[in-house]
Amino acid sequence: MSIIKSGKLWPIAIGIAITMVFCFGVITVMVTGKANLQPSDDYMTSYQDADIKANDYIKAKIAFDKKYDLEYITKSISDTNPKIQYSLKDKAGNPVDNAKIVIAISRPETKEFNQKLENPQIKDGIYIFKGAKFPKAGVWNIIAKVQVGDNYRFLNIKADTRNTKIKQY
Repeated sequence: MSIIKSGKLWPIAIGIAITMVFCFGVITVMVTGKANLQPSDDYMTSYQDADIKANDYIKAKIAFDKKYDLEYITKSISDTNPKIQYSLKDKAGNPVDNAKIVIAISRPETKEFNQKLENPQIKDGIYIFKGAKFPKAGVWNIIAKVQVGDNYRFLNIKADTRNTKIKQY
């Protein structure tokens, strides 16, 4: 009597299918566990903290934007002697020179090139950061935390060393 006629084919096929699905699941977990995933740092903190404080960050941004105008004014970034510039004015158009600005520069795919810049040159509401290094061509994340008194906000920029387009988010 053959296996087909005995009615044992379906249970064997179902057993093999279940075993294969289990094996593929184990392989998927093993492969993704070895992947070089980088956590997000959109607010200069871990993504868990950013998720918990998301509403606070949004409210702080709204309060900041009611009092001040912040603008990323760097035309383009390059790997040779780059300057990163921000303009900060109050709503009346007066320059604000007493803000504390810290920027973090990173690549989207690795933390190898992370940099943190503080203590910019300040003149008439223009904050100029020098000393940034962009050793690899391509897209860079430039995240600024701007604080004036109790008001603060984050400004996230994606800049590219190959062209002048920037994306603010």
